[in-house]
Amino acid sequence: MYSNGSCGDRGEGKRHIAALVLARGGSKGIPLKNIKVLAGVPLLGWVLRAALDADVFDSVWVSTDHDKIEEVAKACGAQVHRRSPEVSKDSSTSLDSIEEFLRAHPDIDIICNIQATSPCLHPYHLAEALALITEKGFDSVFSVVRRHHFRWQEIKTGSDEMTKALNLDPSNRPRRQDWDGELCENGSFYFTTKDLVMNQGMLQGGKVSYYEMLPEYSVDIDVDIDWPVAEQRALRFGYFGRVTPEVVRLMFCQVSGCLTEGKIFLSVSGEEMMSINSRDIVGIRMLQRNNVEVVLLISSEDPVAQSLTEKLTQRTGCVVVQVGEEPLNDLTAQVEAKQLSWKDVAYMGNDETDISCLNLAGLSAVPSDAPMVAANASKYTCHRVGGSGAVREFAEYILLQKEKAKSKGS
Repeated sequence: MYSNGSCGDRGEGKRHIAALVLARGGSKGIPLKNIKVLAGVPLLGWVLRAALDADVFDSVWVSTDHDKIEEVAKACGAQVHRRSPEVSKDSSTSLDSIEEFLRAHPDIDIICNIQATSPCLHPYHLAEALALITEKGFDSVFSVVRRHHFRWQEIKTGSDEMTKALNLDPSNRPRRQDWDGELCENGSFYFTTKDLVMNQGMLQGGKVSYYEMLPEYSVDIDVDIDWPVAEQRALRFGYFGRVTPEVVRLMFCQVSGCLTEGKIFLSVSGEEMMSINSRDIVGIRMLQRNNVEVVLLISSEDPVAQSLTEKLTQRTGCVVVQVGEEPLNDLTAQVEAKQLSWKDVAYMGNDETDISCLNLAGLSAVPSDAPMVAANASKYTCHRVGGSGAVREFAEYILLQKEKAKSKGS
């Protein structure tokens, strides 16, 4: 089981197994790529979630040189190793950073270097690969994917040479179904021992094996053009945590800052007003048609929202509930009265007061303009801001997860 403690709290003779994600701040392809939001989750968060839930690591770490990456890593539940400037250069290799990390944490015996750019990694991938070391006696194991690409020799510009096939006979070109293809590193993870890294300067050595991942889970992101494709792949094949998404039967949604943009409009006559986006109302009705009850939340300190309670109910068909400074205190009784648990609940909030509910809910979200402290507590960060379709976006996300769960069960 993962421990936030030091590396020394293990039983005698037990090897300490650590996961390490290298997340330098100076990405050239995409600035701060490692914490850019992908499908509602910081890129780094996808692999950390998989590592923590694998239940095979004694510690899970992020090695970084950047304050914002450190903040996100800790919010995701990882420990942080602040790497030195010497291994934070453009010319620094992964091996340089891993060696420095192991010198700082000498009690670690087996290390798994996980690439932050692999958002479709699942806990079972890591557990099954590690078993090749702990049960089968291999020294290093890395992830691969099977590719069916015919490769040809490159010819430099200006050369009179002819190209030639590297992995096929053009006169007997095989059909895809008649060819096993080739195994290629997909870069998701590399398990190795401390001895190989520190004494032999390599990640792949000794008794070597590979762990094959299916193509749908083999996603790597290097440049911006990869991002939209990776986002769709993560939504379909990514790991969303232990909670089964199809159990969501109730959604709580803050009115101010989620259903509205948080502004109060003052008329010449002195009236106070707020605006609601019609797209968000459609999103609420989509959930209602799929048997998800939606309850709108207004603050006891928001007199405008309170005065519009009746109209909100008429427009949305939702019950409107008043909550205090800590919504969890007011909502727990409602959840229990419906004979539900918090894993059955989706919650949309937008501020520090929502953190407890965002953490507890099976699915949770914030608009893109929510404070970082709220975004770190949520499981999904919307692309849209409050009052401009964020509720509709979260509704689509909830329904997508329900469909995904149904397809797995069929």
